[in-house]
Amino acid sequence: MGDYLIESVDELPFGGPGKARRYATERYEGAVGLNWYTCDPSLRATLGRWMSPEHLAWATPHLERAGAMMGGPIARHAEQTDRNPPELEKYDRWGHDVSRVVMPPSFEAARRELVAGSFTTDAFFAEAGAAGVDPTPMAVAWNYMLDQADIGMGCALGTGGDMVVLLAERFAPEDVKRRVRELFSAGMFSGEAAQMLTERSGGSDLGALESTAVPDGDAWKLNGLKWFASNANGSAFVVLAKPEGAEDGVRGVAPFLVLRERRDGGRNGVRIRRLKDKLGTRSVASAEIEFTDAEAFLLAPGGGWSGDGKGLGRMMELTNGARLGIALMGLGCARRALVEALCYARRREAFGRPLIDQPLMRRKLAELIVEVEAAQAIVFHGHLERMRLTPALVKLRAARLGVTAASDAIEVHGGNGYIEQWPVARILRDAQVNPIWEGGDNILCLDVRRAIGQDAHLPFLDRLRQAVERAPGGAPAELVSRRVDDLTETIARWRKLGDATAEARLYPLAQFMADVYSAALLLEIPGERGELVARLYARAHLAEPGPLRDIDGPAEELERFAELADGALQDGR
Repeated sequence: MGDYLIESVDELPFGGPGKARRYATERYEGAVGLNWYTCDPSLRATLGRWMSPEHLAWATPHLERAGAMMGGPIARHAEQTDRNPPELEKYDRWGHDVSRVVMPPSFEAARRELVAGSFTTDAFFAEAGAAGVDPTPMAVAWNYMLDQADIGMGCALGTGGDMVVLLAERFAPEDVKRRVRELFSAGMFSGEAAQMLTERSGGSDLGALESTAVPDGDAWKLNGLKWFASNANGSAFVVLAKPEGAEDGVRGVAPFLVLRERRDGGRNGVRIRRLKDKLGTRSVASAEIEFTDAEAFLLAPGGGWSGDGKGLGRMMELTNGARLGIALMGLGCARRALVEALCYARRREAFGRPLIDQPLMRRKLAELIVEVEAAQAIVFHGHLERMRLTPALVKLRAARLGVTAASDAIEVHGGNGYIEQWPVARILRDAQVNPIWEGGDNILCLDVRRAIGQDAHLPFLDRLRQAVERAPGGAPAELVSRRVDDLTETIARWRKLGDATAEARLYPLAQFMADVYSAALLLEIPGERGELVARLYARAHLAEPGPLRDIDGPAEELERFAELADGALQDGR
């Protein structure tokens, strides 16, 4: 550059307004600041399938307030909490073990707003009941929007509240029931609950746990160490242990209720060894927790150990609900990743035009839109039309999609996406836990095997056929119909395999089931855009690839991209 003297990098000889515009930071507006209900046509359409027009009209103001809250203050609090996670105050100034989790101000502010605006309070139930509205679809939508902001907060406030209350009401002494009702007076979504299963001996192998309990009047004394206990700052825990005299194995496991305080108001034998330094979900305090003669209550008929081997089963009956909650978290991560990718691609320019106008980027974004809406269809169906087989399939698909969608969003952002000051890095860190929580892929596949052994695949296949029958005629419905028949035959043949081979083939079987399940439910989305999404999904997941891999096939994802994108995100900024 010779003798050219540069006073500022803004004066570089090859710079200029055109290039400077590309790094004008004020142009890059992401998902935060949007109303996450009004900007989401796919969510509104989904609720329209589960609620009558009159009920949805009643619900809309509530949902709009929730969307503004989630996309505004809750999303901003989440970024602060991620940078300033919970801390453990192990000892007080006199050296007493207090094991107190200190939550950051951003977490406490978010919790206050969320509890006040929850759709699970008695007051809200009464208001909805007076209007004749079932609030369940609204609650799913509320959690879906929260999970776009912070799945850690979703875990911290939502972990096991319904499980604790239900089991306590069924099995706990009367005075303990009253205490539990007081703890959850602000609703199930209050942050008071936790479930503590995992030990050093293993996570999914619950029969190998070492914690024990001995009778103590109508209560028990529980001792043991839980290796990974989320929501350690809660007040009511469902803890797995083996009663005195039980066999060592799954049949000897039983659930117990442990409260932070004893009946007499004194501190219970609950000690926190340390908080986990985690990859993500930093807003939920996860810890190693030691129980030392902790007052506990057996969650079984009569409060006594019968040795019937059904203790774990009584708790695991509620696991499918937890798995659906994790699936919703995966979907929330995927939706947030999609929105951030669309926002960025609309603003970022390369090679002389916005990223979103370039064919390869449109292909990737169209794929993300279709995959997210397919997952949305099965996640909401799993929550609102409960079937024995579907929770494992829903979690298998949605939890993994959260990871892959977040990774794709980072790629859309390029190097910026890998930087913690941009939102998608945290989304990827958070999303990675969803395939682990409440059972990894292999555990979910084993549950699919159990469900098939109970003939739960028969009503599942019937439901898929109903979706095909309701759909308008055309290529997607015909293709899905053929694949439902193929799936029926596949399950029949799989059941004839030897034990080892059948177990090894569970994963491709479950993936096939999830593909057909998703495609069938997409057929139920009305309108031309719904048909387009169903067709693109079926073509990607169910069509035979052929020798040319469909390279010369229709390019609808490009030709109708604007329709896809506008139906995924409405951003008038």
